[in-house]
Amino acid sequence: MTAPRKIRVATASLAGCFGCHMAFLDIDEHLLELAGQVEFDRSPLTDIKDVGPCDVGLIEGGVCNAENVHVLRAFRRQCKTLVAMGACAINGGLPAQRNHLSVADCLREVYQFRPGLADGRIPDDPELPLPLDKVRPLHEVVRVDYFLPGCPPSGAAVWKFLSDLLAGRTPRLTGALLHYD
Repeated sequence: MTAPRKIRVATASLAGCFGCHMAFLDIDEHLLELAGQVEFDRSPLTDIKDVGPCDVGLIEGGVCNAENVHVLRAFRRQCKTLVAMGACAINGGLPAQRNHLSVADCLREVYQFRPGLADGRIPDDPELPLPLDKVRPLHEVVRVDYFLPGCPPSGAAVWKFLSDLLAGRTPRLTGALLHYD
Protein backbone atom coordinates (compact mmCIF):
# COMPACT_ATOMS: atom_id res chain seq x y z
CA MET A 1 0.00 0.00 0.00
CA THR A 2 1.46 3.34 -1.01
CA ALA A 3 1.20 6.53 1.02
CA PRO A 4 -1.11 9.19 -0.41
CA ARG A 5 0.62 11.80 -2.51
CA LYS A 6 1.46 14.93 -0.57
CA ILE A 7 0.12 18.23 -1.81
CA ARG A 8 2.88 20.35 -3.37
CA VAL A 9 3.01 23.95 -2.14
CA ALA A 10 5.16 26.73 -3.58
CA THR A 11 5.58 30.41 -2.80
CA ALA A 12 6.90 33.42 -4.67
CA SER A 13 7.39 37.10 -4.00
CA LEU A 14 7.11 40.03 -6.39
CA ALA A 15 7.11 43.80 -5.59
CA GLY A 16 6.55 44.02 -1.86
CA CYS A 17 8.28 43.76 1.48
CA PHE A 18 8.37 39.96 2.03
CA GLY A 19 6.04 40.49 5.01
CA CYS A 20 3.55 37.90 3.77
CA HIS A 21 6.30 35.29 3.67
CA MET A 22 7.14 36.26 7.23
CA ALA A 23 3.46 35.77 8.11
CA PHE A 24 3.67 32.32 6.50
CA LEU A 25 6.63 31.53 8.77
CA ASP A 26 4.65 32.96 11.72
CA ILE A 27 2.41 29.90 11.73
CA ASP A 28 5.16 28.70 14.09
CA GLU A 29 4.70 25.11 15.31
CA HIS A 30 2.07 24.57 12.63
CA LEU A 31 4.97 24.54 10.14
CA LEU A 32 5.81 21.05 11.42
CA GLU A 33 2.21 19.95 10.99
CA LEU A 34 2.15 21.50 7.53
CA ALA A 35 5.42 19.77 6.60
CA GLY A 36 3.74 16.46 7.41
CA GLN A 37 0.91 17.21 4.97
CA VAL A 38 2.69 18.91 2.08
CA GLU A 39 5.81 18.78 -0.01
CA PHE A 40 7.41 22.19 -0.33
CA ASP A 41 8.57 23.34 -3.72
CA ARG A 42 9.92 26.89 -4.01
CA SER A 43 9.48 28.56 -0.59
CA PRO A 44 11.42 30.27 2.20
CA LEU A 45 11.98 26.77 3.60
CA THR A 46 13.79 25.46 0.51
CA ASP A 47 16.54 26.65 -1.78
CA ILE A 48 14.57 25.89 -4.94
CA LYS A 49 14.69 28.82 -7.40
CA ASP A 50 12.33 27.66 -10.16
CA VAL A 51 8.91 26.32 -9.30
CA GLY A 52 7.83 22.96 -10.62
CA PRO A 53 4.27 21.70 -11.00
CA CYS A 54 2.43 22.28 -7.73
CA ASP A 55 -1.04 22.09 -6.28
CA VAL A 56 -1.06 25.38 -4.36
CA GLY A 57 0.93 28.52 -5.05
CA LEU A 58 1.05 31.38 -2.58
CA ILE A 59 2.33 34.62 -4.09
CA GLU A 60 2.84 38.01 -2.52
CA GLY A 61 3.67 41.41 -3.96
CA GLY A 62 2.37 43.51 -6.79
CA VAL A 63 3.48 43.50 -10.42
CA CYS A 64 5.78 46.48 -11.01
CA ASN A 65 8.21 45.45 -13.76
CA ALA A 66 8.70 43.11 -16.73
CA GLU A 67 10.46 40.49 -14.61
CA ASN A 68 7.48 40.39 -12.20
CA VAL A 69 5.17 39.71 -15.17
CA HIS A 70 7.41 36.86 -16.34
CA VAL A 71 7.71 35.31 -12.85
CA LEU A 72 3.96 35.61 -12.21
CA ARG A 73 2.94 34.03 -15.52
CA ALA A 74 5.44 31.18 -15.11
CA PHE A 75 4.26 30.62 -11.52
CA ARG A 76 0.60 30.62 -12.60
CA ARG A 77 1.33 28.00 -15.29
CA GLN A 78 2.79 25.68 -12.64
CA CYS A 79 0.10 26.14 -9.95
CA LYS A 80 -3.27 24.40 -10.00
CA THR A 81 -4.53 26.84 -7.35
CA LEU A 82 -3.09 30.35 -7.05
CA VAL A 83 -3.52 32.42 -3.88
CA ALA A 84 -2.85 36.18 -3.96
CA MET A 85 -1.49 36.80 -0.48
CA GLY A 86 -1.56 40.27 1.06
CA ALA A 87 -2.48 43.80 0.04
CA CYS A 88 0.27 44.21 -2.56
CA ALA A 89 -0.86 41.10 -4.45
CA ILE A 90 -4.55 41.98 -4.14
CA ASN A 91 -4.55 45.71 -4.90
CA GLY A 92 -0.93 46.82 -5.44
CA GLY A 93 -0.43 47.83 -1.80
CA LEU A 94 2.27 50.32 -0.91
CA PRO A 95 4.23 49.87 -4.16
CA ALA A 96 1.15 51.19 -6.00
CA GLN A 97 1.56 54.54 -4.24
CA ARG A 98 3.70 55.49 -7.25
CA ASN A 99 0.78 54.95 -9.65
CA HIS A 100 -0.19 58.63 -9.64
CA LEU A 101 3.28 59.51 -11.00
CA SER A 102 4.95 58.68 -14.28
CA VAL A 103 7.83 56.20 -14.19
CA ALA A 104 10.12 58.95 -15.52
CA ASP A 105 9.17 61.26 -12.64
CA CYS A 106 9.79 58.48 -10.10
CA LEU A 107 13.21 57.68 -11.54
CA ARG A 108 14.20 61.35 -11.67
CA GLU A 109 13.11 61.87 -8.07
CA VAL A 110 15.04 58.86 -6.82
CA TYR A 111 18.21 59.12 -8.88
CA GLN A 112 18.60 62.77 -9.78
CA PHE A 113 17.15 64.76 -6.89
CA ARG A 114 18.35 62.73 -3.89
CA PRO A 115 21.60 63.71 -2.19
CA GLY A 116 24.39 61.18 -1.96
CA LEU A 117 24.19 59.60 -5.40
CA ALA A 118 27.50 60.01 -7.20
CA ASP A 119 26.55 61.15 -10.66
CA GLY A 120 22.77 61.54 -10.62
CA ARG A 121 22.34 59.20 -13.61
CA ILE A 122 19.24 57.06 -13.95
CA PRO A 123 20.40 53.42 -14.25
CA ASP A 124 19.97 52.02 -17.75
CA ASP A 125 21.71 48.66 -17.51
CA PRO A 126 19.99 46.14 -19.81
CA GLU A 127 20.06 43.60 -16.93
CA LEU A 128 17.59 45.72 -14.95
CA PRO A 129 13.91 44.81 -15.46
CA LEU A 130 11.87 47.46 -17.23
CA PRO A 131 9.39 49.15 -14.88
CA LEU A 132 5.72 49.05 -15.83
CA ASP A 133 3.76 52.29 -16.12
CA LYS A 134 1.70 51.26 -13.06
CA VAL A 135 1.97 48.68 -10.28
CA ARG A 136 -0.73 46.10 -10.96
CA PRO A 137 -2.48 43.61 -8.67
CA LEU A 138 -1.99 39.97 -9.68
CA HIS A 139 -5.52 39.44 -10.97
CA GLU A 140 -4.93 42.05 -13.69
CA VAL A 141 -2.20 39.82 -15.16
CA VAL A 142 -3.28 36.22 -14.41
CA ARG A 143 -6.27 34.33 -13.04
CA VAL A 144 -6.25 34.19 -9.24
CA ASP A 145 -8.23 31.51 -7.40
CA TYR A 146 -8.19 32.91 -3.85
CA PHE A 147 -7.35 36.17 -2.11
CA LEU A 148 -5.84 36.24 1.40
CA PRO A 149 -6.06 39.88 2.58
CA GLY A 150 -3.94 41.73 5.10
CA CYS A 151 -0.73 43.72 5.23
CA PRO A 152 0.37 41.16 6.05
CA PRO A 153 -2.24 38.60 7.04
CA SER A 154 -1.58 37.25 10.52
CA GLY A 155 0.08 33.87 11.01
CA ALA A 156 -3.23 32.63 12.45
CA ALA A 157 -5.06 33.75 9.29
CA VAL A 158 -2.47 32.07 7.07
CA TRP A 159 -2.78 28.83 9.04
CA LYS A 160 -6.61 28.87 8.98
CA PHE A 161 -6.60 29.61 5.25
CA LEU A 162 -4.09 26.84 4.47
CA SER A 163 -5.69 24.26 6.75
CA ASP A 164 -9.09 24.89 5.14
CA LEU A 165 -7.61 24.67 1.64
CA LEU A 166 -5.64 21.49 2.39
CA ALA A 167 -8.74 19.88 3.93
CA GLY A 168 -10.68 20.54 0.72
CA ARG A 169 -12.82 23.29 2.25
CA THR A 170 -13.31 26.72 0.72
CA PRO A 171 -11.13 29.00 2.89
CA ARG A 172 -13.17 31.50 4.89
CA LEU A 173 -11.71 34.04 7.28
CA THR A 174 -13.98 35.78 9.76
CA GLY A 175 -13.70 38.02 12.81
CA ALA A 176 -10.21 39.00 13.92
CA LEU A 177 -8.63 36.81 11.20
CA LEU A 178 -10.09 38.97 8.46
CA HIS A 179 -8.48 42.37 8.10
CA TYR A 180 -7.33 44.63 5.30
CA ASP A 181 -4.57 46.66 6.95
